[in-house]
Amino acid sequence: MTIEIPDQLLAQIGISIEALMLKLAIELFKEEKITLGQGSQLAGIHQIQFQRELAKCKIPIHYDIEDFEEDMKTLAKLRKQ
Repeated sequence: MTIEIPDQLLAQIGISIEALMLKLAIELFKEEKITLGQGSQLAGIHQIQFQRELAKCKIPIHYDIEDFEEDMKTLAKLRKQ
């Protein structure tokens, strides 16, 4: 899908398209509508950079006990190799 935003409107509100997409990604992530990976993709930046942007806004990464348990299983498998 393509969304067109007139350059004039961006100039009028004083924001670049990159900054607008980052703001949108951050808001959607905050509302738990998208994942970290989807947010970084939408913002057009690396996932680590997206995490830094979230930290600047004091937005925690969604990481629950199930994620932790999965990570522990993955680590255990990697240690066996």
